[in-house]
Amino acid sequence: MAKRLSIGQYLLNQLHNHGVDHIFGVPGDYVLGLYSLIEKSPIQIIGTTREDSAGLAADAYARIKGLGVACVTFCVGGLNVTNAVAGAYAEKSPIIVISGAPGLKGRERSPLVHHLVRDFATQREIFSRITVASTALEDIYTAYHEIDRVIHLVERYKRPGYIELPSDMVNAVRAHEHRDQSLDEMTDTDALRECIDEAATMLNRSRHPVILAGVEVHRFGLQDALIKLVENSRIPVAATILGKSVVSEAHPLYLGVYEGAMGHTDVRKYVESADCVLMLGCFMTDINLGVYTAHLDPNHTIYATSEKTSIRRHSFENVPFRSFFKALLDARLRRRRRPDMPRSKSKRGPNLRDNDRITIRALFSMLNDFITDDMVVISDIGDCLFGAVDLKIHKRTEFLSPAYYTSMGFGVPASLGAQLADGSLRPLVLVGDGAFQMTGLELSTVVRLGLNPVIVVLNNHGYSTERQIMDGPFNDILNWSFSKVPELLGNGLGFATRTVGEVRSALDESLANRDSFSIIEVDLDPYDISPALVRLGKRLGKQV
Repeated sequence: MAKRLSIGQYLLNQLHNHGVDHIFGVPGDYVLGLYSLIEKSPIQIIGTTREDSAGLAADAYARIKGLGVACVTFCVGGLNVTNAVAGAYAEKSPIIVISGAPGLKGRERSPLVHHLVRDFATQREIFSRITVASTALEDIYTAYHEIDRVIHLVERYKRPGYIELPSDMVNAVRAHEHRDQSLDEMTDTDALRECIDEAATMLNRSRHPVILAGVEVHRFGLQDALIKLVENSRIPVAATILGKSVVSEAHPLYLGVYEGAMGHTDVRKYVESADCVLMLGCFMTDINLGVYTAHLDPNHTIYATSEKTSIRRHSFENVPFRSFFKALLDARLRRRRRPDMPRSKSKRGPNLRDNDRITIRALFSMLNDFITDDMVVISDIGDCLFGAVDLKIHKRTEFLSPAYYTSMGFGVPASLGAQLADGSLRPLVLVGDGAFQMTGLELSTVVRLGLNPVIVVLNNHGYSTERQIMDGPFNDILNWSFSKVPELLGNGLGFATRTVGEVRSALDESLANRDSFSIIEVDLDPYDISPALVRLGKRLGKQV
């Protein structure tokens, strides 16, 4: 570090050195000093309409670029972003929340300052439960080390971190030089060697192995390593819902998404009949496992994640996920004959005629033909997610969804973060009417920045997922004129559609429109839902 950098300057330098070019947030008096420094730094501040949207945008940014940051004020800002941080923690998305706080000197004079809840430790204590590392930079002698510690732990564990910066510490400077000291990950080389030997032996002896790839392959940047492993061994690979697009879905050894009985029969049978399942970076969540309809025998499983490595019922300590993965590539794995894999049947819609009423099945058939190589598909929660599982993603890591935490409202703010993380990508956002009403007006920021996502609103007039679990008027919401949002914002193209022909025309016009966002309202029958959602509703309904 250059000598005499202030705490605020050092924090921004470290974030920029770790690949952060944008910070999302809403300003407030306790954080204005830091905002002023951001304006003078190489990092661009992206003001959002709400703090939770800033958190969701930072989440999507992190999923594509590797680290995302939200910057908010004390309590009224910080507590508003907690749900987004909780989702990032659950799904291992490395974001950092920077919160301003009342100055230390002012606390002595007036303990009851505005925005305060209970005491000055309240917000920090809340974030300590949903982050891997949290700190308050209240000591000039430890502040620089604390910044390094939080950033390194967030990057190591791919989970959120929290940094609280009192307003009178932003420009504080420590007299002597500070050097960043990275925290090395501990690997037990003997345990790693034993683990790899056992895994290689199990794989080489198997007659019908399969790889099940999860979201951590993406989080740890191991997509190239996965492709190399698959192609060197010729072992077929399937993905979990969270891991969808971790490998190109056009790859000849890709099976599809495995989600137990909720998924396609051919994929389920292939995976569950395997005599060795190599699970790489998979979360054993209810949705990932098809609401526990998955049947994976632990006696036939090699399970490797950032938190646990086990073979059959043998667990290994201090064997990091990245180390295991790379060592497995160097192991002598038998190269197999090209496997006999199930081939997916054509998903084209049944003789779609322009005057036909649009249906869920017809819509996703048309979307499959609509997706281009430069698109990142972002699915919110609802039937849009279950329909999107069958969309063919052309490249890798171009599908984003909170498929485990399942918090509604992710889609539109995520499009903002995704397009800023990689300007070559154009977001296709699939969102229900209920989820859009939560955060959809973040399109205001999209307009201000001149971005051009395509938003498809599946308008089934309420909460369709909940209807399948338990029907009732509590699932109904006011019907918005979604196609008129561009009129409200003074920019964009809007389409109201009810027929196949109207949807087709709207998709074509949206694809051609590169200058602004497009929003396509697809009016659906409230009870026209995907088969996967029917199965999910039946299983969850039994638990209500």
